[in-house]
Amino acid sequence: MQTIASLSLIPGPDTVAQGLAWLQSLAAQQQWPPKTSFKLELCLDEALTNVMLYGLKDRENEPASLIELEVLQNGDALLIDIIDNGRPFDPTLEELSPLATSLDEAVIGGHGLRLMRHYLKDIQYHRTEEHNHLRLIAALDANDH
Repeated sequence: MQTIASLSLIPGPDTVAQGLAWLQSLAAQQQWPPKTSFKLELCLDEALTNVMLYGLKDRENEPASLIELEVLQNGDALLIDIIDNGRPFDPTLEELSPLATSLDEAVIGGHGLRLMRHYLKDIQYHRTEEHNHLRLIAALDANDH
């Protein structure tokens, strides 16, 4: 397994945007196919948003708060590790709510985990000491040009 890049973020109002800009730059540098870049950006956006909204809520700009990102490649799989010291949360244990059967029943939000499970090969989680370790695993798609 090869580490491609890593980034440390101090949680704040621009954390998600900073993480996504970093991933977009990395995708261009590594020349990932557009489909691969899209699914990784979507899933990182969802994961970081959840860390900020729930895991590190009310802890922005605290020096003790942290988010570490690492992108690795293992054969034809790309992995994004997200490590944070927020509240414990294991998304692999969450049940998906049923999809609405009509527009009247539909609600906005709450579908991020469903999207992540759709686009990723696997989602892994474990907790060590005071840290959440979330690993997003995606297939490196064939280049379509």
